[in-house]
Amino acid sequence: MDITTNSTDMTGRNSTNTSHCPFAEGWDWLHTMQPGYILAISVLGILGNVFVLLVFCLHKKACTVAEIYLSNLAAADLLLVSCLPFWAVNVANGFNWPFGPLLCRLINVGIKMNAYCSIYFLVLVSVDRYVALVHTMSHGRMRRPSYAKLGCLLVWGFGLLLGTPTMLFRAVKWFPDFEVTACFLDYPSPKMELVFNVTLIVFGFAIPVSVISYCTCQIIQALKNQAMERFNTEHTERKATLLVLSVLLAFLLCWVPFHLVTALDVLLRAADISGCNLSNSLDICNQVFTYLAFFNSVLNPVLYVIVGKNFRKKVMEVFEQLSMRKKMATGSQRSQLSSTLKTLA
Repeated sequence: MDITTNSTDMTGRNSTNTSHCPFAEGWDWLHTMQPGYILAISVLGILGNVFVLLVFCLHKKACTVAEIYLSNLAAADLLLVSCLPFWAVNVANGFNWPFGPLLCRLINVGIKMNAYCSIYFLVLVSVDRYVALVHTMSHGRMRRPSYAKLGCLLVWGFGLLLGTPTMLFRAVKWFPDFEVTACFLDYPSPKMELVFNVTLIVFGFAIPVSVISYCTCQIIQALKNQAMERFNTEHTERKATLLVLSVLLAFLLCWVPFHLVTALDVLLRAADISGCNLSNSLDICNQVFTYLAFFNSVLNPVLYVIVGKNFRKKVMEVFEQLSMRKKMATGSQRSQLSSTLKTLA
C-alpha cells in the first residue's frame, strides 16, 4: 500500500485484487471533505514550517546538533505540505490526474520522502539526546555540527532511495471501469509490489521505530535517575530533550496507525486473504490514517512554540535582531538626509 493511495485504492491499486469490488458508502467523504482538509493542512503547514526554518536560519548563533536535525525535519514537512495541494486538486477532480506523468512521479516522490526522511531525522535526534544524557562523557565528541550535517545529507539520500519505486512505477493511466485517468503505482507484478512494500515496512518503520523506542526509554530512565540523585543536567540539554520527546510522541501517534494498517494489508496479501468488505475497510482506514499522518507536519511547528523554551527564546532574539536592523537602517537614512540638506544649504 502506498502512502498516497487515494486514486490507487479507488482504482484497484495495482489493477488486480479489488477492481471488482463495489465502492463502500464511506468513500463519499473523499470528494467532499478531503480537498478542504488537505488544503488547510497545506496552508498551515507551509506557514508553520517556513516560520521555523526562518527562525533557525536568521538567528545569529549557529544551530546546535539537535536544532540541525529539527530544522531538517521542518524542511521535510515543508516538502510534504508543498506537494499536497496537487493531490487536493486530484481528489476534487474525481481522481482524474490533470498534471501529467512527470508531476505524478515527482509529487508522490516528495510525499514518500517526507515519510521516510522524517522518521530518520527523528532517529538521529533521539540518538543525539541518548548520547547527550546517557553517554555524555564517553561519546560526547560524536555530537558535532559537522557530523550532524553529514547525517542529514545521508538521510535525504536514503529517503530518495526509498522513493525510487515510486519514481519508477508511478504512472498515469486510463481506467475505463471507473472513467478516470489516475496517477497510481503500476508495479510489474504482485510479487514485486510485495517485495517493495515489505522492504519499506522494515526499513521505513520497524527498524527506525525500534531505535527510537530504545533511545526514548533510555532517555526517560536517565532523566528519572538524575532527578532522584538530584544531579543537575545542563538546563539547556533538559529543555531540548523535553522538546524532542514531545516531537517523538506526536510523530508516533500520527504515523504508527498508518504503518500498522500498511503492514496488515501486506500480510493479508501475502496470505492471499481477500474480500470486498475487508478490502473496503482497509482502504478507508488507510485514508483516515494517511491524513492523520499528514497532520503531523502541522503539529511539529506548534510543538516548537509551546514546548520549546529555547525556540521561543530564539524567536524573540530574531525579532530583536530584525528590529535593531530596521532602527539602524532608519537612522542611516536620516543621517544621509541630514547631510544632504546641510550640503544644499
